[in-house]
Amino acid sequence: MNKLSDLPETGFVRLPTIIGDRRTGRPGLIPVGPTTWWNGVRSGRFPKPVKLGPRITAWRVEDIKALLDEMGEDDD
Repeated sequence: MNKLSDLPETGFVRLPTIIGDRRTGRPGLIPVGPTTWWNGVRSGRFPKPVKLGPRITAWRVEDIKALLDEMGEDDD
């Protein structure tokens, strides 16, 4: 899952889907590292996460799609 068109219509996505996973080499939707991502969340540049459990953090698909639209990404 590394394209906007691969995202579901609604639901939640975890951080490796958004920024990729260096351990597996899987690319993400937004080419930033974890520190840059979390700094952007703190500053309001990136969407706030939702806590789904004590150790589960995710983002709303709708928020990520809106961010990608804002950044000028397309679906291909």
